[in-house]
Amino acid sequence: MTEEKTAPDLTELLADAPSNWGKWGDDDEVGALNYLGPEQVVAAASLISAGKVFTIQRLIGDPKGDPVWPGRSPAERTQILDESDWDEGGKGASFPGGLHYADDKINCFLQGSTQYDALGHVWYGGKIWNGYDARTTIGGLDKASVQPIAERGVVGRAVLLDMARFRGKTYLDSAEPFTHEDLEACAAAQGHEIRKRDILVIRTNYLQRFFELGDKFYEGFCEPGLVYSPELVQWFADMEIPNLVTDTIANEITFDPNNGVALVLHNALMRNLGVTLTEIVDLEELAADCAEDSRYEFFYAAAPLKVAKGSGSPVNPIAIK
Repeated sequence: MTEEKTAPDLTELLADAPSNWGKWGDDDEVGALNYLGPEQVVAAASLISAGKVFTIQRLIGDPKGDPVWPGRSPAERTQILDESDWDEGGKGASFPGGLHYADDKINCFLQGSTQYDALGHVWYGGKIWNGYDARTTIGGLDKASVQPIAERGVVGRAVLLDMARFRGKTYLDSAEPFTHEDLEACAAAQGHEIRKRDILVIRTNYLQRFFELGDKFYEGFCEPGLVYSPELVQWFADMEIPNLVTDTIANEITFDPNNGVALVLHNALMRNLGVTLTEIVDLEELAADCAEDSRYEFFYAAAPLKVAKGSGSPVNPIAIK
């Protein structure tokens, strides 16, 4: 009879992992985004030559469905007022001059669409980013919420790493891992390099499976993505990566094939190093353009919504070439 292995506790697994706690002061709430200063913004602006603009948010309320983390419901838009409300007996208000208008509202998880994670979104051992007590999350994040990220904004040089094309696939398979060495090999094959303080934008096209499979997409759910190793985490630390942007729901391989732990890198990168995570982006038009002109570096800008105490926020990032 085979004995089942117990997944190690994150406290044990990441005991010797690098940390940026205190690097930018005891009160810091934006972490590795501190690497993106005026110098990085100006340098990124020099990448704009053709003036081509790509917005990479996925459509909210897509008729084909909205992929979200299992257990979350997609955003729901509700119409409140339209022209029918000015029909006889309707509820439309009477305005001088005869104004009519449409009104609607949205009900959604703050991480139920293309979104930025707050640095306090995940934790272990009773501590969130920068050593703040995890009890500061009760009733809303008093520390390391998405608000400081939204107030600061994210601007810098980004590089697209098209792992699907690099591996000759329409999309990566479920649970398909890749490493930082694979990212470097992908960049080399594309004709560029990953530089210090680059925003990493990774394409797997895995969510195409959601649109093909519907609800069956969630059966045995395990996304492809970066897989934890001490070397990978050290590489992120040495490269001073500020922001990891992917077209998957959770940025990394869901369950680590080597130890069984869920979302190791959310903790090793975000909780410990302060790397901001961005998820569920739509990279198809951008990736097609990069493949056409062989330019995989571009100006990147994003500003999530300013949500007080929020653990995340919807966002529509912009890539300009």
